[in-house]
Amino acid sequence: MVEKTIAGKSINVNEEGYLIDPSQWTKEIAIEMAKEEGLELSDKHFEILEYLREKTAAGEALSIRKVGKSGIADIKQLYQLFPGGPLKLSSKYAGISKPTSCV
Repeated sequence: MVEKTIAGKSINVNEEGYLIDPSQWTKEIAIEMAKEEGLELSDKHFEILEYLREKTAAGEALSIRKVGKSGIADIKQLYQLFPGGPLKLSSKYAGISKPTSCV
């Protein structure tokens, strides 16, 4: 566990940069985390992040296929929005744990 200051807040992240406590998440934190990795978040990104947070809070397992069927963005769009690992990156920016389906 590492303590890090993002968007003016002190938060705890694991060795991969995922928030330890999802309740610390804010849109500002997501924006800063994405910026550190060269990504600028849009409204469409936030629709996906909110969807992931809702499904995780409901105890549902996440998968790229499930997000692709959500009606928010298809799988191709997910790869365009979050290049290099759509579910892995979107989960990180959503302030939730890395899904077990991600390596």
